[in-house]
Amino acid sequence: MPPEVRRNATLLIAAVAGSVLTLRASLALSPESDFYVGSYNVHHLFLGLLLITAGGIPLALFRGASRRRDLAVVVFGVGLGMALDEWVYLIATDGSNASYLLPVSFWGSLIVVGLALLYAVTLAVRRV
Repeated sequence: MPPEVRRNATLLIAAVAGSVLTLRASLALSPESDFYVGSYNVHHLFLGLLLITAGGIPLALFRGASRRRDLAVVVFGVGLGMALDEWVYLIATDGSNASYLLPVSFWGSLIVVGLALLYAVTLAVRRV
């Protein structure tokens, strides 16, 4: 595997896993923590989509290794972790704060995030 691909895969996996672990831990400790912009409750799915956009566009347009590209990979990975984690929660539960802590939400997130990371590793390994 080329060093740039290995670096990008490592950054992506760490960012996705780190964001999901951080979200799960913080919301387990404080499940009633909601983020409001004005009167709108902004879920981490939506913040994740903004980060996917902020990191993904530079990744689609620019090549080569640089700190800015590393940052784009991390921003994309954090956003992807946030979006995938909440996507499962919104599909598998009633969307309440308490249901975020249900086993179906946890295991669903673990499966979906795990599949995404497996996909990333598979693509990285096959790029020889």
